[in-house]
Amino acid sequence: MADTRPIGVFDSGIGGLTVLREIWKVLPNESTIYFGDNSRAPYGNKASSTVIRYSLQNMEFLKSRDVKMIVIACNTASAYAYEALKDRANVPVVEVVTPGAEVAIRATKNGKIGIIGTKATISTGVYKKAVEQSALKHGIKNIEIFQNTCPLFVSLAEEGWWDNEVTRLTAKEYLTPLKEAGIDTLVMACTHYPLLAKVIGEIMGEGITLVNTGEAAASVVKSVLEENDIAATGTDEPKKEFFTSDDTAMFESIATPFLGEGLPSGTQKFITDVYKVEI
Repeated sequence: MADTRPIGVFDSGIGGLTVLREIWKVLPNESTIYFGDNSRAPYGNKASSTVIRYSLQNMEFLKSRDVKMIVIACNTASAYAYEALKDRANVPVVEVVTPGAEVAIRATKNGKIGIIGTKATISTGVYKKAVEQSALKHGIKNIEIFQNTCPLFVSLAEEGWWDNEVTRLTAKEYLTPLKEAGIDTLVMACTHYPLLAKVIGEIMGEGITLVNTGEAAASVVKSVLEENDIAATGTDEPKKEFFTSDDTAMFESIATPFLGEGLPSGTQKFITDVYKVEI
């Protein structure tokens, strides 16, 4: 029997919309609810306990909307809060870190994997650890991991400068060390970065596999829905709802390029601080 309840997706802001877009591609029949915690963004400069609290509050909001699954479309929240949410959600929870690491391990031929992300994400070491654990799980040895921070990429993505000379020069500065290291696989460990994939791919050159963590997570979402027999297999038009903890008009103006012209619309404001949670 089809389960028409929505999939709940949350992020600290709008970057997670690239994950949502991939979920729509893979699962066009599924209804979704997206919550962007823009008023408290970014999560990357917050203490781990604070990120866990925010994430649990976001979870409670999504549960109040009767979601059948929760997707943590935020790298920092995935790193710090996944276990807490998994223990309390009472619905399946998917994060964005492990799926990307799995794809990277399957893709690499020479064992040299690059990871690019924000300073906050790279400093946690969460992706490096995830790649190492994935390699261990698959019995793969001699993996070399090269990391670099690309702090300006988020601003360029939100500015809509996805393919211009400024972006190209910035990408060359960030990516040249990884290219010179001889990597054959590059994990884009930030949900904003897929918007710059064309330029990133040009700088890295042919033969380099770019790992879109949102795409990888969407594939896991599909598998989990099928395994738990909660996929929406009907023909009803899926609903797409948006919520933000900040100004709705501002959210929509920034978010529209992430999803396509005319989207999102009808965004509502909600402050998840109303939920009192214990860490």
